[in-house]
Amino acid sequence: MDNFFALLKSYWALSEISTNIIIFLNIMGAFLLGLFVGYERSYRGRAAGMRTYGLVCMASCALTVITGYPGDWFGGGHVNLNDIDPGRIIQGVITGMGFLGAGVIMRDGFNISGLTTAASLWAVSAIGVLVGVGFYVAAILTALLSAFFMMWGVKFENILPSRHAVAVTLHFHRDTNPSEEDLQHMFLDRGYEIARGSFSVGGQSGHPEWRFVVVSLGKGKGDTLINLSSILALTPGIESYNLTHARN
Repeated sequence: MDNFFALLKSYWALSEISTNIIIFLNIMGAFLLGLFVGYERSYRGRAAGMRTYGLVCMASCALTVITGYPGDWFGGGHVNLNDIDPGRIIQGVITGMGFLGAGVIMRDGFNISGLTTAASLWAVSAIGVLVGVGFYVAAILTALLSAFFMMWGVKFENILPSRHAVAVTLHFHRDTNPSEEDLQHMFLDRGYEIARGSFSVGGQSGHPEWRFVVVSLGKGKGDTLINLSSILALTPGIESYNLTHARN
């Protein structure tokens, strides 16, 4: 019993706590850098935004930084790391979480859902690894950071300047020759610009079909989907249309 309490106490020794704090500071730095990169994607209305980038960067750091402190694993010196290779176990966790994350990501045209869920699952797996190797303080702090940002991240994003995106599908009347320039002017008048590289052109039985994404010119700009639908319904040559927010 004394050996058990001595082992348990070693996990909360000053040196172990110091290591946990250093690891958490690394994780926090990676998290902020991930937010910085993800903000650019959020601002441009892309599916993967601040939450996704922040969580992925944080989890990647967590799974990497612990390899720099093998002497502090499992409370420090209580196992012979020459006999086992925990790194291979961690590698297996990462691979497994990749498959699980892919399973929760759904795509419907330009609308992608599940990216933040997949990133948060990966972050949780990193927290589990941290607990597994005995970095309890870093695991607790990482869990608090993840939970806080999952709950309040959207409100934080809403404070910053942003541009929302709308996926547009247009079906034209038979033998219609639509004009991209006219569409650009129409959407500019409604506070949107057509995103470069988003065009997908097709057709069937002489009915052209265009798919593209429009991005608002700024926060608070850009007409509502209801008003856009009213304009499209009155536009000559358009037989039917579909509008949906392009989001994650």
